[in-house]
Amino acid sequence: MTSSVTRMSSLLQKPKTPGFLRSIFGSPNTGPFLGWIRARAAKDDYASGGTRKPNEIDFWRGFALITIFINHIPGIYFENFTHRHLGVSDAAELFVFLAGWSLRLVVNSQYKVITFPRLLLHLGGRAWAIYMAQLLITMLALAIVAAAAIILDAPLLLEWNNAAAAFQDPVQAHVGFVLLTYQLGYFDILPLYVVLMGLAPLIAIVDYYARWALLPLSLAVYLTAVFFEINLATWPVEGRWFFNPLAWQLMFVLGFMIAKPNPVGNWIKNHRWTARALVVPVLAVGAWAGLTEWAYEVGDQQGWLFFTIDKTFLTPARIIHLLSLAIMFGGAFTILHGYARPLTRLFSMLGRNSLNVFCVGSILSLTGQYVRFAFSGGLWIDFLIVTLGILVLSLTGWVSEWRQRLRAP
Repeated sequence: MTSSVTRMSSLLQKPKTPGFLRSIFGSPNTGPFLGWIRARAAKDDYASGGTRKPNEIDFWRGFALITIFINHIPGIYFENFTHRHLGVSDAAELFVFLAGWSLRLVVNSQYKVITFPRLLLHLGGRAWAIYMAQLLITMLALAIVAAAAIILDAPLLLEWNNAAAAFQDPVQAHVGFVLLTYQLGYFDILPLYVVLMGLAPLIAIVDYYARWALLPLSLAVYLTAVFFEINLATWPVEGRWFFNPLAWQLMFVLGFMIAKPNPVGNWIKNHRWTARALVVPVLAVGAWAGLTEWAYEVGDQQGWLFFTIDKTFLTPARIIHLLSLAIMFGGAFTILHGYARPLTRLFSMLGRNSLNVFCVGSILSLTGQYVRFAFSGGLWIDFLIVTLGILVLSLTGWVSEWRQRLRAP
C-alpha cells in the first residue's frame, strides 16, 4: 500500500513545458523576431492576488468561451465569423481538448505532491462543482424561458430548446434534470464534463501504470460507440445525449496525452514548417465544407457514420480538423501577446475562470435568443447583444478573481 502511494506521488512530475502547442513554433528564443516577442511577453508578472499570468491554454480557453457564447444564439450575424463556419469542428472540440490538457497539468503538478486519494478528492470535487453548476443554470434557464413566454405573450416559447417537458411533465422532468438524463438545448455540454471528470481518476491511473494502453483503450471505446452508434439515452424525453461521452472521451484523452512530451510533438518541433504545410490541405477542405455546409448522407449500413461530420459522435473528420488547427495556430499566443496584450490578458482571464464564465455565458446566450425574437433580430440588435455579452463575461471573470483576492491571506 505504501509503495502504491509513493508511486502515485510521482504524478507530480510535470513536464518542463507542455510540448505540443508551444513546440509548434519552436523555442521562443529562436531568431531575433520571436526572441523580441518573448522579451516583451516576459515583462508580465503574475496578476495581483497570485492568479496565473496569461498563457496559451487559458487564452484559447477564453477564445472558446466567447465563441460558444456567440454560437449559442442561432441566427445571430456574428456567428458567421466564428471558426465553425470555416471548418468542420468548433469551440466544443477545442474546449474538451483543453480540458484534457488541463488534467495533465493537474496530475503532473510540479508544485506539490499529489497522492492518489488527494487527486481523487480534487477531481471528484471538480466534478461535483460542475454538476451543481449544471443544476443551477438549468433552473435559471427555465425561469428565463417562462418569463419570456409571459412577457412576450408567446406560449410556444415554452417549447424552445427542448424545454416543453419541464412545463408539461415537471415531476419526471425534474428527476431527469438531477440524473442528467434530461438536458435543455444549449445546456448539454456540462453533463459531458461531469462524466469526463468522473473518468479523470481512472485516466490518471491507467496513464501511470500502463500509459501504453490508455490511448488504445480510449480508441476502442470510441470506435465501438461510433460503429454501433452506441449512446446514452435521455429521459423523460426520448432521445440520446447530444454530446455522447463514449465518443467525446477520446478528445479529452487526446488532450491529456498530447500535453505530455511525446514523439509526435518532438517531430513537430523539429519540422514545424513541414507540419504546418501538411495540415494546409486538411484546413482547406474543412473551410470548403464549412462554407458550403456540405453534409454526407448517412446510409443504413453500420460504420457509415465514420464518413460524416457528426457532432454527437465526434466523427473522425472533426477530430482531424481540430488537431490540424492546433498544429497551425499552436504557439501563436506568443506573438499575439507581444502585439495585442490587452486581448490576450482578457481571454486568459476568461479562461482562468472558465466555469463561472461558461455558466454566465449560457444564461446570456439564452437571453439573447429571446431578445432577438422580441426585436426580430437585425444587425444593431446582434451587435448590442454581443457587445454587452462580452462585457458581462469580462465582468464575470474580473469579479471571480476579485473574490479570490479577497480570500487570499
